Amino acid sequence: MFMDLFKSKKSTTVPPEVDLYNTETRSLESFKPLSQKSVTIYTCGPTVYDYAHIGNLRAYVFSDILKRTLMIHDYEVKHTINLTDFGHLTDDSDAGEDKMMKGLKREGLPVTLAAMRQLSDTYIEAFYDDMDSLRIMSPTTWSRASDYVKEQINLIETLEAKGFTYETSDGVYFDIQKFPRYGRLGNIDLEQLKSGARVEVNNEKRHPADFAVWKKGLLGWDSRWGKGFPGWHVECSAMAMATLGNEIDIHTGGIDHIAVHHNAEIAQSECVTEKTFSRYWMHCAFLTIDSAKIAKSQGNSITLRHLVDRGFSGDDYRYYLLTAHYRSTVNFTWEALAAAKQALYRLKRFVYEDYEQKASKPDEGYVTKFKQCLANDLDTPGTIALLWEVTKDEKLDDKTKCATIQYFDSILDVGLRESVSEGKKTLGILSNDQIPEEIKELIARREAARIARNWPEADLAREALNLKGYSVEDTPYGPKVSKV
Repeated sequence: MFMDLFKSKKSTTVPPEVDLYNTETRSLESFKPLSQKSVTIYTCGPTVYDYAHIGNLRAYVFSDILKRTLMIHDYEVKHTINLTDFGHLTDDSDAGEDKMMKGLKREGLPVTLAAMRQLSDTYIEAFYDDMDSLRIMSPTTWSRASDYVKEQINLIETLEAKGFTYETSDGVYFDIQKFPRYGRLGNIDLEQLKSGARVEVNNEKRHPADFAVWKKGLLGWDSRWGKGFPGWHVECSAMAMATLGNEIDIHTGGIDHIAVHHNAEIAQSECVTEKTFSRYWMHCAFLTIDSAKIAKSQGNSITLRHLVDRGFSGDDYRYYLLTAHYRSTVNFTWEALAAAKQALYRLKRFVYEDYEQKASKPDEGYVTKFKQCLANDLDTPGTIALLWEVTKDEKLDDKTKCATIQYFDSILDVGLRESVSEGKKTLGILSNDQIPEEIKELIARREAARIARNWPEADLAREALNLKGYSVEDTPYGPKVSKV
């Protein structure tokens, strides 16, 4: 299990320094949590009306690495991920078709709260499956928005009592002009901020950027403002405070949340508590296809299930994401994913076949470098480079290499810590007694041709192996055979 490889007595000293990029200050900062020994993290979760696409999933791999990094630096982590199961609009403004409503229509379900719950149950389970496939650690709390309606209404009532809201014919809005620091996240220019790029302006709003904290309607919950739903932004503030406290250490999400959603969270939370809502804001960049953001509305949505159908695993995709820094935009291609799959395949062959998963102790020098990479704003490309450096280091014996890789994988978690039998099964690696005699003869013929530098003959033997459903890979330990 995670942490088992390097678990030791908790240090009584201040944990080592970790530097993280804070979106609010637009700078790298030394991480200083509210509590010396523990950290609270809130991660914006999915709207569960459909399968999450691979761009969505990048945000959770990122927050998973963040959490694991803090854990190996001796922090205890309390983490909440929300599940939006109602009231999320198609964009960050306060008009447009509700995503859950789109899901109900798509699946022919009635427009009721019960049907909305039924729909979200299906896609919450699918999301959990995706998280498991990507080896993402479960948060301390999964907070489902519909389970926290009371807390959301209480928050709105507090804002109203303090004079930060006003009521219109369609809902209750937060008056951003009463919070002068609105837009500080991302340095938003309020004069240029519009209420929505694809919707009409609400003429009852005092400022185009005012956002709904309650939306009136025929469906929803009863409140003093009539039946309806809490605004999308309200749910995150209410659930973060209910599960983690009025002040949290780190809030994470995608960069698309910066301009509106997270600025709204800051405004309403700090007006209620009169305290700093989150000390650090961290955002991962987009995953794109042909340089366009992946989105269901763009018609370029790819799910993890699509990857599996094409022969890729959750490990392959996780490894692929970790080869890029979380703040760098990644342009997805099938060719790049295939290269990542092949690289991870080679690493697994080192561990399960060459080293046979026999480990001693991790090399302390590499462990130090590894932790330094992660402490430098989660430099996962640097850790991947170190991983390969270990395999090539002739000063290390195989048992030390294996232990060091196992240590790395306790954070990277790309499938390098399975049992030997499970690892070989995953890779399709065959032991000598599992290889048919005719295949052994082809392998021997190819090896003899390679030694004689008869490359045409070696290529012919390889092609013959491929036609019979086998692949061969040349390693320093000799040719390795797999069933395709």
